[in-house]
Amino acid sequence: PKSDIAVIEIEAGGLPAVQIGDYSQLEVGEWVVAIGNPFGLSHTLTVGVVSAKGRTSLGINDYEDFIQTDAAINPGNSGGPLVNLDGEVIGVNQSIRPENVDAATGNAVNSGVAFAISINLVKRVAPVLIRDGKFEYPYLGILSNSDLGLDEVEALGLPQFTGAYVVGVVDGGPADQAGIRAGTSPTNIPGLNAGGDLIVALDGNPVITFDDLLSYLITSKSPGDTITLTVLRH
Repeated sequence: PKSDIAVIEIEAGGLPAVQIGDYSQLEVGEWVVAIGNPFGLSHTLTVGVVSAKGRTSLGINDYEDFIQTDAAINPGNSGGPLVNLDGEVIGVNQSIRPENVDAATGNAVNSGVAFAISINLVKRVAPVLIRDGKFEYPYLGILSNSDLGLDEVEALGLPQFTGAYVVGVVDGGPADQAGIRAGTSPTNIPGLNAGGDLIVALDGNPVITFDDLLSYLITSKSPGDTITLTVLRH
């Protein structure tokens, strides 16, 4: 339930199977097709492009690694495949941006902003669900602000905009035990503390935003794994 991924066993034979793709090879701007059953209209497909990858912190699931697309995804599409033009499944249709709501039904309606769970997260979770009946997610224990504007960057004395700036560390968590530092002293901007670490890479992979950090963790790491964070300090 934390990532809205389930496994269903079907006792049948001779069924055709879709080909599973690789989310890491998916590129922004690539054409995709969403297949589903919107509003009870079976065998429906819609076409759009990949608007963004690695969307997290949307408040839809506890653990998120979403593909954003403008392919129409409406009620009834959830659980259907998002496929690339090679017919490979690269995501599972999940939800739409909920701001637009039909007054008569109370259902969210397509606003051109839709989300699909990355197939790489599904490929990690599903086999473990089948084997163990549950899936444990990795936990870092930091709070971050990646959306730093020019004023914040100047106030913090940072040399760059990119990276995950640490504004809080959970006591006793993995990041705390590893010595990751959160901001402690106030800047001239209310609510912003200076002195926090700026995480710029995880295992050598560039961290442009906090979303990059979360996406890499939940799709590539398990509890107990050791990771290397590259940080700018002071």
